[in-house]
Amino acid sequence: MVLLIQLPPEILHNILSFVEPRDLVEASRACRHLYGFTKGNRTLARDIYHRTLDTLPCNDLDWELELRDLVRLQRVCASVSEDDKKPELLPFVYATVTRLLQNASHSPSAAPPVRSSQTRTYPPSRNAALLSSLFAADAAREAFLSRSFLFDRARGEVEMLASPPRPHHQQSAKLHSLYGMPAAAPTQGGGGGGRAYRTRSASVMATAATRLYPYACAKVYDMREYTRASMWGPFMADGSGRVDWEKVEAILVVLRSNIWNKGLDKFDVFGSLWNAPFAGSWAGSYLRWPAEGEEGDEETEQERLRREDPYDVTGTWLRVVCFLDYNDFDNYNFPIGQGRLPSNMPRPALDVGEATRLILMKIAVTKIEYPGGVDTDQPQQYPVVHFSGFSRSFDGSWDENANSDLRGTASMTAEGEVRWTTFSIFNGEDRWRSEGIQLGGVRSARGVVGNWFDNGYDPHGPCGPTAFWKVSDSEPKDGDHRGLLNGFLPTVQYGYDDVNIDEEDFSDVEFVDAATHGHYHGFDSDNDG
Repeated sequence: MVLLIQLPPEILHNILSFVEPRDLVEASRACRHLYGFTKGNRTLARDIYHRTLDTLPCNDLDWELELRDLVRLQRVCASVSEDDKKPELLPFVYATVTRLLQNASHSPSAAPPVRSSQTRTYPPSRNAALLSSLFAADAAREAFLSRSFLFDRARGEVEMLASPPRPHHQQSAKLHSLYGMPAAAPTQGGGGGGRAYRTRSASVMATAATRLYPYACAKVYDMREYTRASMWGPFMADGSGRVDWEKVEAILVVLRSNIWNKGLDKFDVFGSLWNAPFAGSWAGSYLRWPAEGEEGDEETEQERLRREDPYDVTGTWLRVVCFLDYNDFDNYNFPIGQGRLPSNMPRPALDVGEATRLILMKIAVTKIEYPGGVDTDQPQQYPVVHFSGFSRSFDGSWDENANSDLRGTASMTAEGEVRWTTFSIFNGEDRWRSEGIQLGGVRSARGVVGNWFDNGYDPHGPCGPTAFWKVSDSEPKDGDHRGLLNGFLPTVQYGYDDVNIDEEDFSDVEFVDAATHGHYHGFDSDNDG
């Protein structure tokens, strides 16, 4: 019998290329021959990586390091316990998870990565699926996704704000934001996710969000967070333009709680992004627009702008906006007879109920400013993309704060995050403004999360949380803002299983019917049924 170590190198390579990453590590420890064969074998490590994870077009990764870190991450998540949270491992977990998401790509098992005229949410990703399984256990989420100031405060472990925010708070908040679902859960319950959105696992996650909600509201509606230095958005208050992930986390908790309480997540258009771990939270997870010449027709100027836009702006976006009653907002931030709260003291927990508005936006690229133009401080590889369009409310034509024209920009921050600035225009003048970041990076399907506020930066508000995500490639046409919402709302499928969608196939019939007739109840805080 021929021993394994006696096989020709090409046969041995073919055999080892089908082992799991953790088994490759063990094989390298079996004997000197296998250690010498696997050590520095870049081709073998790359083949195992691509068989296990998403295939990458580039070949400049340290494949061995990627596999070793993956195996270590698997062991860390499997071995963590309630008694030992392993805080010293958070930087490693943060670096490895974010790198896996950055290197995530379209799964080769799915349909060709070309977007049709009808909507598709996001394609499957092996990297995202693997991370979902690693953080399915409560102990792993508690150890690494629940270590921000928000969670510490909910547990009664801290009372004072840190300035600047502590690195481990920011790292955990970013991981939780990319994960997308409430991370803290009771000891009884599972990891959640999947198509059965209103299952017990989803209910456990909603309970966790409810527990965090008053503390998240305290941060989201605290006017001290809205300053020129923070650009009135989810950014650090030091003028650096860096993302404050604890703000992002608080916004997501508030929005997620409202979406659950209103029963909206039972519709695919919400549930596919808000009830599944790491749903679309990776760069490039939008299916691409066809490249030049693929359609066989002469390219128009608008099609050229759309093709050259790195952020995939053009299309229909669904937006969620939450806000407090103005009296509640004013009494919370400016209580009569009380002095100014020290800057290191968080405001008390807030749970008075909010109103929620659903808005559809249609936007299209109007101009692309390339490096060397007006904004020369932008990273050289990405331009500033200008867009315009309009928005319409699901709550009826009476909502003048939602029915407006739109304009804005998408650009890159110095640290490589995608920043969105939007303006709501009434009678030709900017009225409302929002600042947000796109979770997951360029073309991430997870959407944009941030704050809305008065365009004049009114120091007494109002302001609040908002998020919007792309649901269709349908772009604004002349006069279509006067049409019915049933021509405005796309079909939205889950994205993992249903990739071929007919133009007339409306999966969310109840949602479409309610939206087009303007009578879907439950958006306001006093009407939750």
